[in-house]
Amino acid sequence: MIKIRLDVDYPYSSRQRSFLTVALNIKKPGKGYLQNSKVIAKMVNESREEVRAYWFFTPYTTPDRELLELLNSDPHEVCLHVATQPYPELEHLEKATGRKVKYYTVHGTARLIARIIWRRKLSQAKAPIPAGFPLKSFYDYPTIHLDRVCYDNSPGEALEIARQSVAKGEVLHVHPEWLFQRGTFNHRGPYYDSLRALLEVEADFEALAVRKKSFLKMAGFSEHYEYLSDHVPTDEFLKRLAERGVDLYTFIERSWCCPVANPPKNWLKTQDNIALIKIVPYADWLAAVGKKTRNMIRKAEKSGVKTEVADPSDRLAEGIWKIYNETPIRQGRAFTHFGWPLDKTKLMVSSTASQSTFIGSYLNGELVGFIQLVHGEQITVMSQILSMQKHWDKAVNNALVAKAIEVCAAKNETWLMYGRMGNHPSLDAFKESNEFSKCTLTRFYVPLTRRGRIAAKLGLHREIKDVLPQPIKNTLIPALNWASRTKLKVKKRRR
Repeated sequence: MIKIRLDVDYPYSSRQRSFLTVALNIKKPGKGYLQNSKVIAKMVNESREEVRAYWFFTPYTTPDRELLELLNSDPHEVCLHVATQPYPELEHLEKATGRKVKYYTVHGTARLIARIIWRRKLSQAKAPIPAGFPLKSFYDYPTIHLDRVCYDNSPGEALEIARQSVAKGEVLHVHPEWLFQRGTFNHRGPYYDSLRALLEVEADFEALAVRKKSFLKMAGFSEHYEYLSDHVPTDEFLKRLAERGVDLYTFIERSWCCPVANPPKNWLKTQDNIALIKIVPYADWLAAVGKKTRNMIRKAEKSGVKTEVADPSDRLAEGIWKIYNETPIRQGRAFTHFGWPLDKTKLMVSSTASQSTFIGSYLNGELVGFIQLVHGEQITVMSQILSMQKHWDKAVNNALVAKAIEVCAAKNETWLMYGRMGNHPSLDAFKESNEFSKCTLTRFYVPLTRRGRIAAKLGLHREIKDVLPQPIKNTLIPALNWASRTKLKVKKRRR
């Protein structure tokens, strides 16, 4: 059984608004009241796992009618989170919820300002519990702080730790206010992704990335994933995003196969692009590319490079790991995967194997280059293509692309995508030499809140790299590459 302890300390996800509410003793619910708690309650109700959720409420987080309806099902138990006065707070909670309360915990405050806000003595981190108090302490149960685990670990790593804790019978302890945001002083981190995966719910949010941009929160599916299938939002999907505090949702129109019919007028449009090729028989593709490209493919073969489909094994992961860590600089800028540990690389290979085809280039039995092809609906995405820089003279990347075309043709794939065009002149030339062409498409932005609508009107939703004219971008690329390398050097010196 998955046991979850939820300390509902504050009424709003905004810390400032919550502190002000408590300081001014405001107990009337406003917009957004207990919003994160409602999201979690829905997740628990939708889960097919065996779950028991223990909700500990303070006087400032008494559940409203909407949350009470969500807590009416069997998995939920209403409990008391003592703030200052145990007996009056217990009476108030039982009267407001119509529930008999069995358990209690005590709200603690480490900082003096918080003790003042909660009207405690400056020496009191917690309110004292009188002898004979009729509730059972919940501190007797073994507990792990999941929101703290998520501060120090990736969602995948935190999920594995949570599963091990559940197997040992431990209670997962969280605070709803940190569901989507990261704390600074208390080292609590966003645990939504880990909890969602643990409960096996909301699969349509699996690859959704939420990021802060100036004063708004934008959501969109992660790089490459958004091209694999259609993500045209329904009204229900947008409503759930708004419940999570998202101001803008963005997605691309897969115009090569699934154009969007009659989009609403309030959806903003910008132009985006990808490098795309329509798959034809390998012999036809080879005849279409230029003589130079054909010579490069033959050069790889004459250099002893053998290119073939690779099994997604630990051996492949070790080879990829060596390529990742060969050099910290690629294409003139700091390389993102440099420094990746072997375990993380193995997890990447194993977790994506069901949806991917890996192609490896080998020289004397050693992996010197690889491509990861991710298969989607009416498209295959070239997710990664990397080779050893020490073997740059052997045209390894040319051999990899040629094999990718051959594999896609054999699988009767229709389209192959190779990232975007316009940000790397030399890489763009390589794509064009392999018959990839620039496919212009529409990126939609859907405002969900007033803040989102204001940001859209001001043009704050757009990326700077997409606004700048191409000649200016070409001029800035060397400077950005230099800044990236300098940042890496500074980071190394601090270690």
